[in-house]
Amino acid sequence: MSDATRRMLELLAHLQTGRRFGGTELAERLGTSPRTVRRDIERLRDYGYPVSTQPGPGGFYRLSAGPTLPPMVFDDDEAIATVVALGMLAATETSGIGGAADRAFGKIDQLLPKRLRARAIALRTTLETEAPSAPPIDAEVLARLAAAAARHEYVSFAYTSRGGETARRRVEPYRQVYRHLRWYLLAFDRDRDDWRTFRIDRIGELSISGTTFVPRPLPAESAAAYLHSEQTAPRHRAVVVVDAPAEAVVDALKFQECVVEPLDPGRCSVTTWVDSFEWLILNLLFLDADFVIERPVAFRERARILAARLRHAAPDRGPDTSG
Repeated sequence: MSDATRRMLELLAHLQTGRRFGGTELAERLGTSPRTVRRDIERLRDYGYPVSTQPGPGGFYRLSAGPTLPPMVFDDDEAIATVVALGMLAATETSGIGGAADRAFGKIDQLLPKRLRARAIALRTTLETEAPSAPPIDAEVLARLAAAAARHEYVSFAYTSRGGETARRRVEPYRQVYRHLRWYLLAFDRDRDDWRTFRIDRIGELSISGTTFVPRPLPAESAAAYLHSEQTAPRHRAVVVVDAPAEAVVDALKFQECVVEPLDPGRCSVTTWVDSFEWLILNLLFLDADFVIERPVAFRERARILAARLRHAAPDRGPDTSG
């Protein structure tokens, strides 16, 4: 690769961060002159990259949005991460955004340089991702909700509840959250005058009004934190100290709502939210490690009842001579 080509790729990598760069700053980063930077910027424009310029004192260069998608430049780690991410997303569903990811997954290795193509093909042919149970998501719905939230525009849609009832909802969209293989919209419901979360796979007949609203402060530190609080509120909160390394406990409870904090190399504290204490006891027993229930009292009492039932189910009757 020539020095000029390497410099152009490095310039493009800086501009693709979305930041504004002064000519002098770019020249220092690239180890060249402002005049060469100006010449390279013109080359990028000839290649189809929409680089905008603000001249004069305080001027800058910035890569703007264009009508078409010009070639993108990734470093080695970015390219491999993109291939892996598309492969994982493609496994979630066969239609909607998963199908789009699968199509992109098949195309991207054609755009990579020779030195990376072999690695990408090796990843593509050897990577297997178990298909989880996830509802299909329309990429267009995600994109339209994102645009409305960014522009602070009212939206309305037909929403199907868990019970199957469908009603029209009018909301102020704020954030989209991906959690536990589901996509959610955090929005302020205008008719209910309160914050609500909506499963995006249950949204249909989406309409964007074009009328803007004044953004409200989020009801929590983040949309993800609000969704976590909403989903765990009706559950039992339990705290248990387990005589096992934190990594082992995290692996055993990887699909559960819990926080695991190491206390020492062989012991950890687990805070979790569960629908039933019995479920948690069974999962902790599978760890084959001792544990102590810290709270709540109801959990300890339930464990004592279950222990008595197990002792009754397995009485000591001496050696088995039936065989």
